[in-house]
Amino acid sequence: MSRTSAHAPGAPLVTIIGDGQLARMMHQAGIELGLSTRVLAGTADASAAQVTADVVLGDYTNRAHVEEVSLGADAITFDHEHVPDEFLESLISAGINVQPQPRALVNAQDKLVMRKRLREMGAPVPPFMEITSVEEIQEFYRITQGNVCVKTRRGGYDGKGVWFPASEEDAAQLVGDLLGQGLPLMAEKKVQLVRELSAMVARTPSGEVRTWPVVESVQEDGICVEAVAPAPAAEGSAQLSILESAEQLAKDIATELEVTGVLAVELFETLDETGQPEIIVNELAMRPHNTGHWTQDGSITSQFEQHLRAVLDRPLGDTSLIGPATVMANVLGKDTDPEMPIHARMDEMWRRFPKAKLHMYGKDWRPRRKMGHVNMVASEGQTVEELRAEARLAADFLVTAHWADGYTD
Repeated sequence: MSRTSAHAPGAPLVTIIGDGQLARMMHQAGIELGLSTRVLAGTADASAAQVTADVVLGDYTNRAHVEEVSLGADAITFDHEHVPDEFLESLISAGINVQPQPRALVNAQDKLVMRKRLREMGAPVPPFMEITSVEEIQEFYRITQGNVCVKTRRGGYDGKGVWFPASEEDAAQLVGDLLGQGLPLMAEKKVQLVRELSAMVARTPSGEVRTWPVVESVQEDGICVEAVAPAPAAEGSAQLSILESAEQLAKDIATELEVTGVLAVELFETLDETGQPEIIVNELAMRPHNTGHWTQDGSITSQFEQHLRAVLDRPLGDTSLIGPATVMANVLGKDTDPEMPIHARMDEMWRRFPKAKLHMYGKDWRPRRKMGHVNMVASEGQTVEELRAEARLAADFLVTAHWADGYTD
């Protein structure tokens, strides 16, 4: 496939397989870097396809489509982890630069593979077990005294593909149904959750590594609604110590698994037997991640710019904070869409919160759909809780056209 007139002569070309908001924001970062992107999109009106000049319509599960979109690219990368490994191995055999590579990606594609690999390297993981029969989930349920989380090994996001059976009978019924659908399953022990954390890191093929401060993420019904950077912790506290450990853990995982590009290590902060905080790895994502969106306005180098630099094996950027704290609040569709047009809502939101940085994805309304996000950087003297309240109010107004605190202009 030849380069179209959409690409500047001599500029690096990065092909992004995937058409969602992550690909859209990678493209936006690429503009400032003077490089070009090509997108494999399922539809012409997909989030990334709306803003990218070189769009190839196709299906990432079709080998011919993946090969077509990869020709002539300086790097192939992704906004999801679901491209079949055999396609990527074929591209690599043909001399095409695929980043991250399948040997790393499999740890984000298959949760059981990831659990086993992390356990081998000594990373903190909960007790887990592959589930291939109803008898096995019953045994695991008894061993963990009912503290069971059942997961599909592949796929699943935003709370999908995860279940917490309320009884041994429920677990047996659930697993029987899922295995009957041909779904590969695993189970792990449910932890005593204090809060969820995310440790973000970027790594180049030549081994340069940079981290961002660990963030606290807030989930509702399995969907991230907020990220706070850096994760709050008192100076000298045990929590601060585990945040430092989490940042180092992300570096170790990226290096050990030979991840390239951005890696998000999703973590649970929990309590050990003595009541002291500890961390456990939940999942890995080998691409820009929702909990890293704050970096667009709160860090010197955003996760999207860093990802593009990394997959091209170019020097990584400074990840220092721009302000003392940044809060990202997701704009999630409510049950109904207000009559007030979205751009009118944006104007009202900016009138109250002029410092709010809004990133919209070009998506129509749908309940619980991620339509965009709001970033706010703390002003001098502003507390993190005040900042969180403002970000939540702004994001909520964008989907309700109503101020939750009763504010009137």
